[in-house]
Amino acid sequence: MHLDPPTEDLLRREAPQVLGALVRRYGRFDVAEDAVQEALLAAARQWPVDGIPEKPRGWLIRVASRAMTDMLHSQFARQRREEQVHFAIPPDRFLAPAADTVRQPEDDSLLLLFLCCHPSLSAASQVALTLRAVGGLTTEEIARAFLVPAATMGQRISRAKATVAKSGAAFRMPAGSEVEARLRAVLRVIYLIFNEGYVASAGAELTRIDLSSEAIRLARILRQALPDDGEVAGLAALLLLTEARRPARVAADGAAVPIAEQDRERWDRRLISEGTALLDSSMGVTRLGPYQIQAAIAALHDAAPRPTDTDWPQILALYTLLQRYDDSPMVTLNRAVAVAMVRGPRAGLDQLRDLDGLGDHHRLHAVRAHLLELAGDRGAARSAYRQAARLTLSVPERRHLLHRADRLGDGTAGTR
Repeated sequence: MHLDPPTEDLLRREAPQVLGALVRRYGRFDVAEDAVQEALLAAARQWPVDGIPEKPRGWLIRVASRAMTDMLHSQFARQRREEQVHFAIPPDRFLAPAADTVRQPEDDSLLLLFLCCHPSLSAASQVALTLRAVGGLTTEEIARAFLVPAATMGQRISRAKATVAKSGAAFRMPAGSEVEARLRAVLRVIYLIFNEGYVASAGAELTRIDLSSEAIRLARILRQALPDDGEVAGLAALLLLTEARRPARVAADGAAVPIAEQDRERWDRRLISEGTALLDSSMGVTRLGPYQIQAAIAALHDAAPRPTDTDWPQILALYTLLQRYDDSPMVTLNRAVAVAMVRGPRAGLDQLRDLDGLGDHHRLHAVRAHLLELAGDRGAARSAYRQAARLTLSVPERRHLLHRADRLGDGTAGTR
């Protein structure tokens, strides 16, 4: 079933708001999520034929409410509970909200976010459920992001919904110690949603602006809810400072453009200013954390008018500090690049030798290729670029990597 991009964007944008309305009214996240999927499917069938209704959210709420009522009737037919639920619902709750109704849809996304990051769920399930319920990704898209079969991801999401339902979690903003307990997971989920939008893990497009925009929106409303938290400000700053480079990241042929080759005049100065101000407001005021450090690194990149002006010694120092908070293979990989820029490419390659945990990830081969190219080892660099191209699921990244390999060699690697 094919939808034009504006309609698909509209459905993705409205889905969490519709889900929030249903969960608030019924308190059954697992059933509500299924009902929303039914409504989205109905919209995908009907709207291309009949046109988008005047109030699409109200349309979706009505259809999802009917679907949910049917599901509840089916589940509790023998207990007559469905009748109590059905007749207890004020009629206006089944109708589209009036145009002048004052609602705060952003709150629904935030509440859903904290619900999906319930501590009863594993980290992987929190991310998967949030991407489904708040980010609007399909099961197949989430499966690609996690590099697992769609059936496996479907089972994971179903188990996550059942776990949330079993926990009896309320659809409300957590308070006190609950916030602290879930905030780390919430920040990580927003970060991962943004990353999937900024560098799509698979597909024909390098970026998915709907996901990165959603992550920035969530970070902003989280910042409004928790204005004194330095890591919330740090994450918001990081996303803004990174998003600012998007206009220069894709070449005319759709290939990825590395930061060193980007036209910096095309960077979004408004986002850079906003992100820098956020970062400045949190640094030195609250306890330092990994998102603030990453935002500081992004700010140093954004501040350089030319690649040669980049303050690599300071970036290396920040990555070394970041490793104290997050000693992950990806941080080590990024630090290796900084080491290479400060001490030379061979020093950076030395850092990669002991790098465990990334397996055969294409980014490891891509970084190795880049450093080998800087070191003048064209043959090894060409092989590493090609290996990275074979492993990536992103078409624009593959095109970029093959172009780099072609540039170093016989020019036959660009055909697929």
